[in-house]
Amino acid sequence: MRARRLVAVASVAVGLVALSGCRSEPGVAAYVGDHRITEDAVTGIIDDVRAKNPTPTEAVESIPGQEVRLPGRTEVVSTLLLGEVCERVSAAEGYRSQGQADPAQVAQQLGLSPDTDYVRRVAELYTCLSGIPVGAPVAPTEQELADLVAAGKRAGAIPADVTVEQAAPQLDGDQLRQALANRDSLAAAVKAHDVTVNPRYRPVEFPLLSFSGNVVAVGVPLGEPASDAVTDLSTPKPRPAAEPTDG
Repeated sequence: MRARRLVAVASVAVGLVALSGCRSEPGVAAYVGDHRITEDAVTGIIDDVRAKNPTPTEAVESIPGQEVRLPGRTEVVSTLLLGEVCERVSAAEGYRSQGQADPAQVAQQLGLSPDTDYVRRVAELYTCLSGIPVGAPVAPTEQELADLVAAGKRAGAIPADVTVEQAAPQLDGDQLRQALANRDSLAAAVKAHDVTVNPRYRPVEFPLLSFSGNVVAVGVPLGEPASDAVTDLSTPKPRPAAEPTDG
């Protein structure tokens, strides 16, 4: 059995930890401190994506094996949230970006037109996040490995009859441990920031590693947990392959 490898969504993997809050204004998708991410801003980015990418087609050359699709509102919200938090963390701690994300490469990865506003936002986010320090690799717990194998089975990347013990040696490697380090260090870095997400988008999770089929392998929650309110399900990008390796 060869479990399909995990693939990093971006060369810079970061996340955000859930923080409590009771703020709820009409027309606001999320808050970061006193900053409001409005529904109108989200709609504007979605409209721009649709106008410049009428339908996902093979005309846009994306990474092999990637499922090309337009981003949903939740993905836009998570990108805007992370961008705002990253700027605040970087300003407070004096972090400087260590690399410049190329919008053309981001567009290829996302399968979108390079002149799409969403592509620009994602490129800016990755550039900012390149300056956030990452701790030493973290070994997964037994529960984390069990959850990872379960996610792989949901994605169809791991056969249903394969046990955790069989799959774990192929999944537990440098890439997974680095993703867990990213998750932990970045979660700690943003604890001082007051993040609240509109119930319609909960739960929001930024993927650090993903399987194909939009199934997150390792991710960091944004804002509060899920609620019983109306939801708008949409998860960030993933893709397939054959054993843990750098994306």
